[in-house]
Amino acid sequence: MHYVWFIWSLLFLMVWIILYLSKPSFRKEMMSISLGTMLFGFTEPLFVPAYWNPPSLFDLAQRTGFDIESFIFTFAIAGTSSVLYRVIYRRNVTKMDASEMMHSRHRLHIYFLSSPIPIFLALAIFTKLNHIYCGVIAMFAGALLTLYCRPDLRWKIWIGGLLFLVYYFVFFLSLLSFFPSYVIHVWNLKALTGILLLGIPLEELLFAFSFGMLWSSLYEHISWYKITNS
Repeated sequence: MHYVWFIWSLLFLMVWIILYLSKPSFRKEMMSISLGTMLFGFTEPLFVPAYWNPPSLFDLAQRTGFDIESFIFTFAIAGTSSVLYRVIYRRNVTKMDASEMMHSRHRLHIYFLSSPIPIFLALAIFTKLNHIYCGVIAMFAGALLTLYCRPDLRWKIWIGGLLFLVYYFVFFLSLLSFFPSYVIHVWNLKALTGILLLGIPLEELLFAFSFGMLWSSLYEHISWYKITNS
């Protein structure tokens, strides 16, 4: 099982590459979101071993808390989740008008965009929650704040969360089909709810849904784009 985490992250990256090559109009969005999100790979020591403890290349996770796989994984899932909705529903984006950008609900634009970070930090510092729950709550709260600021993106946010949840669920089942005992050996189930759905920790599914909600609308929210039907 030593290379499972590495192989799994490469499979996510393979899907990213397929989308990137087959959808030229998505490339700018995918690359910008992926590069920015890849930096969250530096947060891995917050989760190892408190949340999980995966065998990694060169045993980096065990020796340092960091690992190469986390950077590949975050890079791949970010770009993919940002465009899944548009892939399925064949939607494009266009710039918002200046009048739309001046709407009163956008006065807190920058604060809503950055809100998951202070929410996560507050929960991590002032509660005893496992950091995975801090992350899930922070991403879900950030998505709800985006809904207030950008109600035009409501379907992309909710459906984007569901789409990424399904995508992640299928990937996880494929992992378990080859390595059925991987979760038992790697996840710190005693520190979590211990609830498994078809062998998948509930926390992983909560992560996927909240991540998909927030990241599905991130590019449009940052860049002042809106969804169009053509």
